[in-house]
Amino acid sequence: MKPSWSQLLRVAQEEVRGTNRRLPRALRPHAEALPVCYEPRPNHAILADGWEPDLLGLFVGKAYGEEESGYADVPSQILLFLENLWDFAEEDEDIYREEVRTTYLHELGHYLGLDEIDLEARGLD
Repeated sequence: MKPSWSQLLRVAQEEVRGTNRRLPRALRPHAEALPVCYEPRPNHAILADGWEPDLLGLFVGKAYGEEESGYADVPSQILLFLENLWDFAEEDEDIYREEVRTTYLHELGHYLGLDEIDLEARGLD
């Protein structure tokens, strides 16, 4: 049975907070200052930009260190798509927690300037 939105949100927020606590001390302030927005699924604008409807997460905005370099369309933030994460986890809460954590770290890596090759090398693909 699919949990309610509030249950999906509560678990995801717990995982993000716990993940931040386990980050190296030097990274924690940067991660904690970066907003995380929780959405059920990608909105029409994201889909219109060419992203797939089953997208799990997305970093938008300027990467760390580039924030002050000019105008940005949107503030830097991580978007986590909780219903997609739940579907990906095949309705298993343990897998859901793991996928929230992995997706969050993947998107945080983009904020910190890592590309897909760097993320794959760290097991965050």
